[in-house]
Amino acid sequence: MSKHRTDFTRRRLLQAGAALGLGAVAPASALALSGKAIRIGYQKSSTLLTILKANGTLEKLLGPGGAKISWHEFASGLPLLEALNVGGVDLSADVADTVPVFAQAAGAKLAYVAQESPSPAAQAIVVRADSPLRTASDLKGKKIAVTKAAGVHYLLIATLEKAGLKFSDVDAAYLSPADGRAAFERGSVDAWVTWDPFLAGVQRQSQVRILSDGRGVADYQRYYLASASFAQANPEVLRVVFDELKKTGLWVKQQPREAANFLAPLWGLDADTIELANSRRSYEVRAVRREALGEQQRIADTFLAAGLLPKKVDTGDVVIWSPGKAG
Repeated sequence: MSKHRTDFTRRRLLQAGAALGLGAVAPASALALSGKAIRIGYQKSSTLLTILKANGTLEKLLGPGGAKISWHEFASGLPLLEALNVGGVDLSADVADTVPVFAQAAGAKLAYVAQESPSPAAQAIVVRADSPLRTASDLKGKKIAVTKAAGVHYLLIATLEKAGLKFSDVDAAYLSPADGRAAFERGSVDAWVTWDPFLAGVQRQSQVRILSDGRGVADYQRYYLASASFAQANPEVLRVVFDELKKTGLWVKQQPREAANFLAPLWGLDADTIELANSRRSYEVRAVRREALGEQQRIADTFLAAGLLPKKVDTGDVVIWSPGKAG
């Protein structure tokens, strides 16, 4: 990266940091965290934590108390929560509502920390612009790239069911987002089910058409999680993280162009693509309510019926942290 580009990026980081109120570190600096390691897992689609990471926000707020924060990137939500399950990370950036279901089936002891309100248009089934496929029923017998356990996995199943088809009626190719796009663009699959910012990227860079998205089919709520043991031992850390996520989500929606310009060098995407992606995400961070986990249970039951879960999952069998206390 050129010196000019580096200086430009640094200025963007400082400007965004000021906009997000990073100077107010006094309350959190009183936390006694004395050498505590806080390992945070995230994905490319983890917009809000990407901003916090780039700004060093959590380091500024938690570092004075002695916390040692490290960041660990994952290709998708399932390996991220697998790492959470085995103790490889303590906190998870947002993952699609489907992912905790698979983690629970694997015996993970999870704590829900926060939720982003629904963003159903932020994931979709895409086909090439010249594809003869026009409706969900046309997907029968076709090869479709999809990321296992991601929100798009449920979107595909629910879309097929609405069209009177079963998951077994298509040839699903389980691929990471990067591999899914490569397979789609070289014509190895007939359709690709993906989410933003990957969706916006392929829309702007390739000749594609959205066959259908999640509206009326899958709410697509994203959840922030922690291991149950970490959540119960560190409610003060979660309070800081929750507050900063909420503040950052408001900034992204209130300053869409500035946020897109800020994220562009971090994601390696142009600002127009990022602004399109962000326009379809709610970024409304809110507390998780146990009674609102009904769709989680529907997702779990759908995957079980499709033979994709090894056992029935009770999605209410989790710790739910509430701002100001462990729940």
